[in-house]
Amino acid sequence: MPVVRDLRLLLRLRYFRRLLSVRLLSQGADGVYQVALAAYVVFSPEKQTSATAIASAMAVLLLPYSLVGPFAGVLLDRWRRRQVFLYGNLLRALLATITAALVIGHVPDWLFYVSALCVTAVNRFVLAGLSAALPRVVDAERLVLANSLSPTAGTLAATAGGGLAFGVRLLASDSDAAVVLLGACLYLCASLSSLSLPPDLLGTDRHPKRPRLGTALAETARELSAAVRHLCTPRRREAAWALAAMTLMRFCYGALLVLVLMLCRYALSDTPEEGLGLLGLALALSGAGFFAAAVLTPWAAERLGPGRWIVVCSGTAAVLEPALGLPFTTGPLMVAAFVLGLITQGAKISTDTIIQAYVEDDFRGRIFSVYDVLFNVAFVGAAGVAALMLPPDGRSAVLVVLVALLYGATATALARFERR
Repeated sequence: MPVVRDLRLLLRLRYFRRLLSVRLLSQGADGVYQVALAAYVVFSPEKQTSATAIASAMAVLLLPYSLVGPFAGVLLDRWRRRQVFLYGNLLRALLATITAALVIGHVPDWLFYVSALCVTAVNRFVLAGLSAALPRVVDAERLVLANSLSPTAGTLAATAGGGLAFGVRLLASDSDAAVVLLGACLYLCASLSSLSLPPDLLGTDRHPKRPRLGTALAETARELSAAVRHLCTPRRREAAWALAAMTLMRFCYGALLVLVLMLCRYALSDTPEEGLGLLGLALALSGAGFFAAAVLTPWAAERLGPGRWIVVCSGTAAVLEPALGLPFTTGPLMVAAFVLGLITQGAKISTDTIIQAYVEDDFRGRIFSVYDVLFNVAFVGAAGVAALMLPPDGRSAVLVVLVALLYGATATALARFERR
């Protein structure tokens, strides 16, 4: 098969393999850490979790970074990306260790959230840097395939890390701190793995002198404005539309995630442990959907084009999401987890490819940071909407229908743009 042959050639690229190993270890640690946080906040027996509490936790973890996220992109375009991976993962290992100590000490929730926020903030530098560095280790002809393999493999690594965390959490009660420490060890391994890459290989090529704080802030504002203008020019309108569509799909995904969390915690289980097991199964099936997207997307994007493939993904979600979600039973929801994993990852692969193809290298870090910020704002906004609409057990037909309409509107708007 041509895809298998190209994949084999891609994996022969030494520096691509090394960059991929950094991603796998880093995102595997993310999966462990995020499941540990979810288990501590949502599935602890002593906590009576509500949709509002979940939305508040998401806001605390993501919104503060979202307010300053675009400035992170300017820094990312100034720093050597290899060093971001080295020191960023090392810092996360230290911060995760501190989080484990806070869990053991049963500190107030706000202090716990501050520690988790710091880990999440550093994570945005690392993920944006990984996406921005990919064209430096892969030729243009195989960039679509690399965007299928690399982010999807990272997502699968996060899923595997989450599965490992689930296993540890289910086998040993009161093991949240041990799971967080496992994530810290993986962050340390990711940091050490980045040393296999030459410091200057991944860019960026600019090395400006460090300005004073006031000058840096003013220059940051100017460079962000230049990046937005770069994205909004007619030649890059395809990237802007893809980014807008993916943001709406992220909103839908965030609303459905809160719904699934509440259903697993209350409606579909009798105990927190049983609910945690159901959530683990849903995440595993979603990971299988990510893998299916990695196989299917290169073929589909080649024949339809990346933009039209996003249309197909969002249109499919508009039809299947209410059909599988409205029964509010375990079987259809597990199928929906697989379908949404395939659809979301397929659209993301196409969006990443479009942005990398249309955005110049000097702007790529800033654009991907804005990309992350839009993801966070959409995700937190979706959690807030879900908190207002969801009943205590998570069963809300209105929310399911609203999400289906948003998927349909996204598909319709992007299809019209593609026809023009």
